[in-house]
Amino acid sequence: MFARANEIASHVLQRKTSMVEIMSHAALWFVHSDFAFQFPHPLMPNMIIIGGMDNKKAEPLPQELEEFVEGSGEHGFVVFTLGSMVSQLPEAKAREFFEAFRQIPQRVLWRYTGPVPENAPKNVKLMKWLPQNDLLGHPKVKAFITHGGSHGIYEGIYNGVPMVMLPLFGDQGDNVQRLVSRGVAETLSIYDLTAEKLLVALRKVISDKSYKEKMTELSAIHRDRPIEPLDLAVFWTEFVMRHKGAAHLRPAAHELNWIQYHSLDVIGFLLLLLVTVIFVTVKSCMFCFRKCFKKTQKKKKE
Repeated sequence: MFARANEIASHVLQRKTSMVEIMSHAALWFVHSDFAFQFPHPLMPNMIIIGGMDNKKAEPLPQELEEFVEGSGEHGFVVFTLGSMVSQLPEAKAREFFEAFRQIPQRVLWRYTGPVPENAPKNVKLMKWLPQNDLLGHPKVKAFITHGGSHGIYEGIYNGVPMVMLPLFGDQGDNVQRLVSRGVAETLSIYDLTAEKLLVALRKVISDKSYKEKMTELSAIHRDRPIEPLDLAVFWTEFVMRHKGAAHLRPAAHELNWIQYHSLDVIGFLLLLLVTVIFVTVKSCMFCFRKCFKKTQKKKKE
């Protein structure tokens, strides 16, 4: 997994090393996570949560985009992007999206790089790049169709926008289930997606007010913090510098070998002790049984 990274690290540091070794000696771990999104779990003292560090207030849209979204009226608009990793959708799959969007009253802003069909719906605006955060922060946005990447998720949470999610790879499937469990998103499979399925999911997150209410609450939790993630990262970086690596935060587990880390030496000792106790107990029972049996046989002979 880290083969190429290991080569680069060894070349830069001019010594044989690996990413695992480098990471094990890290003074701090900045974790792009937040408990408004993640399930509760324990953390070590040198792990600093900075989820949503890139979030910021929405800025005014360019005039062309502002006119498009304002023209949506009371129905609002939908933002759709599958991220930069997906350069182009198969034509058949793109048709399913176009067919679904044709049937909704909302306007759609779609980050789209494929060939534009002649019969594209008039309520859909195709763009090679979207000011995603500014659109999600617009008061007329109704839903966000996304692949479930962490960056887009945090922008959606920050701006309180319900989502329809189409996980593609990596951690996206796990990310999606976290939001679905909180009642702020619906998930679909891109591989068997149809216009009908997309319509049902979109109408659900837009018309069912519970999605918006729960997402607004989640957004409030995410924003309610004593210090912004970027400032927190700066503080802890300077803290480590001031205290010469802050070794007191470093878990001792990093210094243990594989056997010690998994307590195999302790488990081995306890197993040996258990086997010894069982062996002695069995031998003692057998000895007592033989003694009693001999006495019984002797009495019978007499």
